[in-house]
Amino acid sequence: MRGTTVVAGTPGLRPRRGEPPIHRLEVPLPHSLPFTVGTFDSIGPMSRAEFPHRHTFHEIVYVSTGSGVHVVDVARWELAPPQVFVVAPGQVHRWDDVQGLEGFVILFTDDFLLHHPVDRHLLRRLSGRPLAPCDGGLLRPITELYDEYRWRADGVESVLRALLHVLVVRMARVADTGAPGPAETLVDQFARLTGQPGGESWSVRECAARMGVTPGYLAEAIKAATGRTPSHLIREARVREAKRLLVSSDLTVRQVADRTGFADPAYFCRFFRRETGLSPGDFRRVGDRAGNGNTP
Repeated sequence: MRGTTVVAGTPGLRPRRGEPPIHRLEVPLPHSLPFTVGTFDSIGPMSRAEFPHRHTFHEIVYVSTGSGVHVVDVARWELAPPQVFVVAPGQVHRWDDVQGLEGFVILFTDDFLLHHPVDRHLLRRLSGRPLAPCDGGLLRPITELYDEYRWRADGVESVLRALLHVLVVRMARVADTGAPGPAETLVDQFARLTGQPGGESWSVRECAARMGVTPGYLAEAIKAATGRTPSHLIREARVREAKRLLVSSDLTVRQVADRTGFADPAYFCRFFRRETGLSPGDFRRVGDRAGNGNTP
C-alpha cells in the first residue's frame, strides 16, 4: 500500500518457504502515528492485492460498492456491499476478481490500542465473518476517522483513538445482533490470556497449561495462524503493557518492570530498548508515538 507498506527493496519479515509474505505498517516519520485511513485509491494498489499475504497490523475495510470475492484464510466471502471486513494480524487474505471496489481502509498496529487493550480481543473475534450494517452506524465513525486524519487538527491522536474505539464497539454490537460467529479459537484464547492484566508476563508453558494444551501444540497452532511464535507474541504483549504504563501512569521504571514481570529493572531497560529502540525514560518523554516505525 502506498505510504503504508515498505517501499521496494526495504527488508521485511521473511516468511518461511511456501508461506505468504508478511507486511508491516510503514509510518513516514519516527514520531508518526501507527495508524492510517484512506480510500482504496489513496491507500494504493496493495489495498486490493490479489495475492495471499499477511499483516503484522490490524485492517478494517468498509466496502461501499464493488463485486468480487474477499478471501480470508480459507473462507471466501462474496462481496455484497455495504460490508465491513476485519483482518487480524497474522490472517492470510486476498481479493479475487474484484471490480468497482470502493470504500475505506483503516490500518493500525496494536500500539494504537494502548488505551483500549480489550479492543484487540474484540477485533480478533470480529475477524471471523463480514459484518453487514443495516444503517449508517458504522459508516459515520469511519468517515469521521477519515476526515479527522486528513485535517490533523490539534488533539488529532486522542480523537482518532476515541473514534476507533467507538467503531470497534459498534462493530461488536452489529456482530452480536447478527448471526452467531465461530467459537473462540485457540488463537483467540491465547490473545485473550496475554491481553488481560498480568497475562503478558506468563510463559508459553503457563499459557498452554491454562488453555489445556501442550506447549508444542500451542506453538504449532499459533505459528500456523499468525506466522509468529507464542513467545514472540508474548514479548509484544509485554512491550505493549510497558508502553501503556509508561504513558498513562506515574509509576517508576522499576515499578513498570515489576508490573510486567521483570524482577531486574536493568534487564527490563535492556529488553525495552532492544524491542523499541528507546529506553523506558526516553519513551515516556517523547510519548507513545515514538519508536513505532513498523514498516510492512
